[in-house]
Amino acid sequence: MPELRKNPADHSWVIIATERSKRPSDLIKKSQGAKEDKGGSRGANGGRPAPGTPEAGCPFCEGNENKTPPEVFAFRKPGTQPDTPGWTVRVVPNKFAALSPEGSPDRTKRGLWDTLNGVGAHEVIVEGTDHWASWPQKDSSQVTAILKAWQARYRAQGEKPFIRYTQLFKNHGLTAGASLAHPHSQLISTPFVPDQVQRELDISRKYWESEGRCLYCDLLAAEEQEGIRAISSTPYFLAFCPFASRFPSEVWILPRRHQPSFAAMDDVETEDLSALLIKILGVFYAQLGDPPYNLILRTSPHGEQGAYAAYHWHLRLLPRLSIVAGFEWGTGIFINPSSPEEAAKFLAEHLGPSRLNQGEQTS
Repeated sequence: MPELRKNPADHSWVIIATERSKRPSDLIKKSQGAKEDKGGSRGANGGRPAPGTPEAGCPFCEGNENKTPPEVFAFRKPGTQPDTPGWTVRVVPNKFAALSPEGSPDRTKRGLWDTLNGVGAHEVIVEGTDHWASWPQKDSSQVTAILKAWQARYRAQGEKPFIRYTQLFKNHGLTAGASLAHPHSQLISTPFVPDQVQRELDISRKYWESEGRCLYCDLLAAEEQEGIRAISSTPYFLAFCPFASRFPSEVWILPRRHQPSFAAMDDVETEDLSALLIKILGVFYAQLGDPPYNLILRTSPHGEQGAYAAYHWHLRLLPRLSIVAGFEWGTGIFINPSSPEEAAKFLAEHLGPSRLNQGEQTS
């Protein structure tokens, strides 16, 4: 029988309808990019060109720096100049920005119509010079550099007086919203805290006030103790399929250390998270056919961090293995045709040993 489940983090409801599908592997979709990679025209290396081979006309490939707006941040080889080759991670303003860095967030209300100037920021984090290497094909140091670039740009946005919230995210695959194949992620900063984020902040604050503890710390402990949805445990993070998963094989990654802000993650934690993401996305690539996915960061807003002490930053990995249709859009209630328990079992089997399935004690 289908089951309604309530997400303790944001109080949204999810329908787990296992009758609609049997196992996570039944939901595998090959992304458009994965299908193209099977063609013989791309040669060796799993159908891909050799690592580092540029794609003609790609604005994110090394040597095409003049095709993007001037960079605002980069990790570079010593002696190289901005907007020239020699970078490893490069951040540029989005050429087709959703929000503008110019102006002020003036608000206008006329009857029922409430408007706010579209000021903020929209940046692209180009995740390396290799046009063909997604995260499973990168080494840990490369993904660490990407996450450090995320942190640097998050901090930079927080220095702007009118910016309240910064959303960092990665779209992989056409149906997940990626318009360019070259691996990249994005940042959009807004002059207000989005309603969905504010709702989670309010719920975590109320839980802290009533229980005297962090909701997400309790969630991590409960998932680890129950074990049936946990997929990988490291010294610094726990990865699990959440109880009220909206999508088949949805994964949350929570830091063990209570941290409201993503900016608080230290170098050791960043390296640990990089290795964990590579493992999980490697299973997505090898076992789920490299599906389109969205990777999103949930973190505290900018400003006085004491106001958000109850929050706990984390990552959410949302593979597009099912279609969001009319009922979901009409109600906000998602129908998930695969139970998170079965998804977790499937992913854990292919992730290999971790602290969790070795039975070690965790902090």
